[in-house]
Amino acid sequence: MHPRPLALSLLALTLAAPSLRAEEGMWTFDNPPTKQIQEKYGWAPDQAWLDHVRLSSLRFPGGSGSFVSRDGLVLTNHHVGRGWIQRVSSKDADYVQNGFAAATREQEIKVPGLEVMTLMTMDNITERLAKALKEGLPEKEALKAREVEIEKIKGEMQQKSGLTCEHVSLYQGGEHWIYSYKKHTDVRLVFARSSRSPSLAAIPTTSRSRARTWISPSSGSTRTASPTSPRTSCTGPRRGSRPGT
Repeated sequence: MHPRPLALSLLALTLAAPSLRAEEGMWTFDNPPTKQIQEKYGWAPDQAWLDHVRLSSLRFPGGSGSFVSRDGLVLTNHHVGRGWIQRVSSKDADYVQNGFAAATREQEIKVPGLEVMTLMTMDNITERLAKALKEGLPEKEALKAREVEIEKIKGEMQQKSGLTCEHVSLYQGGEHWIYSYKKHTDVRLVFARSSRSPSLAAIPTTSRSRARTWISPSSGSTRTASPTSPRTSCTGPRRGSRPGT
């Protein structure tokens, strides 16, 4: 029996699903409305819960996904993966039209060029940026100085962590953060439903373990899966005024 490396997985489905209801609002992981949640539901997420949700989420090009198994199966919407499914299709194997299902890991199809990201850390650099800017600088010079300092911080953090670092501006420039991502580059298709399938009900639940897309990073393996129902995420920055202020 061969050992299985840790994997991410993407299930690509274009299936109709019931509409989902969610509370209004999108919040960053560092600033959830815990007080309001506690008052309304008698429960509020603690840091461990928030970390679990964050590390269970993935960023795709043009969309998002989430881990749905311990060994890396990832779920995402079919429209997010459709272009990548087309990329690994051919004249003789149209996986968008006819669907695809890998019965074994050996049958998984590597998706060239697809990268997905896990948000590992978030660092508030607002204070450091403020200290780096001299008072009285003209606007253009201040913007340039800030850009230089941001790139310097990103470089330092990337060298230290080995992660992919991105600058994120929140609350109309009121806060500046560095989001550090783990990048998964070896992505493998495991399952894509046929475009002729009328609904999610057409796929039996007993086949769920095979209904997935696998993603395998160089350090291990990553698998991904994608449904058509929309999902709500806490990962996107809210760009309005900071709640509570």
